[in-house]
Amino acid sequence: MNRAQWTLLILLVASIFLNYVDRSNISLAAPLIEREFSLSATAMGKLFSAFFWTYALLQLFGIAGWLADRFPVGLVLAGGLFLWSAATIFTGVFTGFTALFAMRLLVGAGESIAYPCYSRLFATHIPSHSRGRANALLDAASKLGPALGTLAGGALLVRTGWRMFFVLLGVASLVWLGPWLRWMPRTAAANPADLMSGPTSLQILGERSAWGAFLGHFCGNYFWFFLLTWLPDYLVKARGFAMHQMVNITAVAYFAIAGATLAAGWISDRRILSGESVTRVRKSMVVFGLSFSAIILPVAVVESARASLVLLFLACIGFGTYTSNHWAITQTLAGPLAAGRWTSLQNGIGNLSGIAAAWITGIAVDRVHSFVPAFVLAAMITLTGAAMWGMLVGPVEQVKWDGGR
Repeated sequence: MNRAQWTLLILLVASIFLNYVDRSNISLAAPLIEREFSLSATAMGKLFSAFFWTYALLQLFGIAGWLADRFPVGLVLAGGLFLWSAATIFTGVFTGFTALFAMRLLVGAGESIAYPCYSRLFATHIPSHSRGRANALLDAASKLGPALGTLAGGALLVRTGWRMFFVLLGVASLVWLGPWLRWMPRTAAANPADLMSGPTSLQILGERSAWGAFLGHFCGNYFWFFLLTWLPDYLVKARGFAMHQMVNITAVAYFAIAGATLAAGWISDRRILSGESVTRVRKSMVVFGLSFSAIILPVAVVESARASLVLLFLACIGFGTYTSNHWAITQTLAGPLAAGRWTSLQNGIGNLSGIAAAWITGIAVDRVHSFVPAFVLAAMITLTGAAMWGMLVGPVEQVKWDGGR
């Protein structure tokens, strides 16, 4: 990649880092919010799910993808980041459960445009043989965001309380806008004629590979959002770890995902450059990674806390292997003209799992007073995702939107 492409990638990596810090901060503050508002696990599940309602539905209904494809993509991304950062700040200002719920809805709305914008930028500006590494860096930042956010956030929560915690994180995110507005690629608004020549949402929905990616993404995301929303609470309530121990364990889990993502992304691109089939490389990575992630199942079953943590970290390494390549598959299949809309549909369907993982887990914990069923379900869904990527997704090459490959 040339200098301009590396500059773009660095700025996007920084934005997804901030994206996931602001997205995951609610789970870190959950024990304190639960105590202040006397909330049940079911109520916390509803609060966790608020983000995903707007985040998923604005993509599922094509609004986020349309914005990314229709208008200058750099400005669309800047507008989304401003909205989610402002909502994060006001989360720490407003009082009451309803206000918190509303702010999480706005955070979800702002972040909904991120991945459609990333895919359009990658499909337009990053060469195909470099997308495994580029997507791996982007995904690693999405795991480092919660990891470093957990470490720094744990210290902030102790010193400032959860309200100032949200205010400071939101202000930090706004700083990114300066360098982005200066160095972002000047991708013009799409010509309406070009949009008309590209595929419609119905054409995308008619592709078998699209449904394999959509359903596989839903299943992979279920694993991730289950960890992102409930891992801190599980470690404190079910395993009895103190807050500072929970912070360290959670951070290590996210670091494990990030490290595996970077390694797998580098390996996959090297394999492709050496002459291996793109289809074989990309699909083998996602199928193996999700299959291996299913060892999350015994984490809540084994009696030894140490054995439980070892299994947790191994499952995270498997998940990181998966996340290095799944967006590279989508960007190749969709091509530049369809990348925003395809990603919008895929991420919309995929992030409905955030609602499911947050809510179902909360209800299960309240009713059976155990996290075991939730871990079992996460493992089963993960294995289903591996099957979707392996069996429904066809050759990893750009779809010919005139009706054939």
